[in-house]
Amino acid sequence: MSTITLTENETMDRVTTEALVENLKDLWDAQRGMIPLGNIRRLEVTNALVDTGATTLVLPTRLIRQLGLNKTRDKTVISANGSGVIGIYEAVRLTIQGRDCVVEVMEVPDEIPALIGQIPLEMLDFVVDPQGRRLIGNPAHGGEQILELL
Repeated sequence: MSTITLTENETMDRVTTEALVENLKDLWDAQRGMIPLGNIRRLEVTNALVDTGATTLVLPTRLIRQLGLNKTRDKTVISANGSGVIGIYEAVRLTIQGRDCVVEVMEVPDEIPALIGQIPLEMLDFVVDPQGRRLIGNPAHGGEQILELL
């Protein structure tokens, strides 16, 4: 398991969280007995940046390679740097604070940290506590993970 850590200066005034990212196909293969549990490709990201302006889970190229993910398509994106095309990769299981969800991965250059975007936050039912600079369970749901269908 690999660990990625941001420096102290990179985490100032930002909300970060620990996240476990696992290759979903490996999890399925292990469940079917096709590979040993120890062969599941996974990464522990100790300081993933929570970015409510990002749409989904965003990983640098080097982490995508470590997870062995395949590109599924390209998508047009708009960022602070303008518009462009970005790679979308196979889904992973993302686990934060004991809650997990399945989400596709968006690729960014290696100098950009792992980002937890709005879709996984919604799926995991977390909100940002700006004063505590941390993720908390949605207070509207008593802090419990609840998926809204409305």
